[in-house]
This record gives sequence, structure tokens and C-alpha cells, in this order.
Amino acid sequence: MTKFDDFTFEHLNGLQVGKIGEYWAKIWMTFAGFDIYTTDVDDKGIDFIIRTDNEKHIDVQVKTIRQKTGYVFVSKEKWKNELRENLYLALIILKNNEMPSVYFIPSKVWEQPTSLFTDKNYDKEGQKSKPEWGINISQKNMAKLEQYEITKYISNKKSYC
Repeated sequence: MTKFDDFTFEHLNGLQVGKIGEYWAKIWMTFAGFDIYTTDVDDKGIDFIIRTDNEKHIDVQVKTIRQKTGYVFVSKEKWKNELRENLYLALIILKNNEMPSVYFIPSKVWEQPTSLFTDKNYDKEGQKSKPEWGINISQKNMAKLEQYEITKYISNKKSYC
């Protein structure tokens, strides 16, 4: 087998896709030399914790999508309506026959919403969804997303920790 030529993802269910994303994010962070701690229960919007040193940690929520375009979001309720320095979203994009793409996004980006990073309150009459922070993954937004590609974070990890 060469590269990812025989890897496809369409036969997997949503839970399997999510687990692959979590594992893939953990692999990258372990590769970077971080200690990883997994939560037993994902009821707080945190999939794992990265210990950066004896005093600092990063909480990570992972979102995984099986295509090159789409929309993913985090409920504001899950993140306690709080954007903070040590809270990140790991976005994993699974593409058939390719190595998964990994993006490491600080939650603070949602303080200034853009076409890529959305802030939706659903506070208009008739709207029933819970408030969320989202990511519009589109061909147009891929160039903006590239600055969060995981190897850029790893190479600059000391400035983030």
C-alpha cells in the first residue's frame, strides 16, 4: 500500500468518523511532544487535554468531517459561552485516499466572526437552534483555514503555550 491510496471513509458511521478524528488529533499532539489526557465523559465539550508544562494545559474539542466542504459547529452551551486562551478546536477533514487534514484553531478566533468562523445566536423569532460557533468549510475559505494547519502550530508551539 502506498500513501493512503486504499483508505476510504464513506463506509464508516458518524461515531467511527469522530473517533478517527480524535485519534488523529492525539497522534499529532503526541508527535509534537505533548502529554495527552483523555476525558472519560464528553459532556463539557472537551475531548482531550494537552499538558503543555507543569502549569499550563489546553482543552481540545475535536470535530471531524468526511469531505472537503461543509459546516461544523460547537454549541456555545458546551463551551459555557466562553472563549479562552487555552481552549482549541481540532478540525479533522477526512478525504478518501488522502492523509487526513488537521487544523488547530484557538477559540478566540470566534471573538471576531468572519465568513470562515461564524457566531450564530439564533435569537430571531422562530429560530429554535441553540447558539453556536461554527466553521464554514468551503473552497473559498480553505486559504483562510490554512493558517491553522497543525504543523504550523507544532512548529510554533512555544509561542502558544
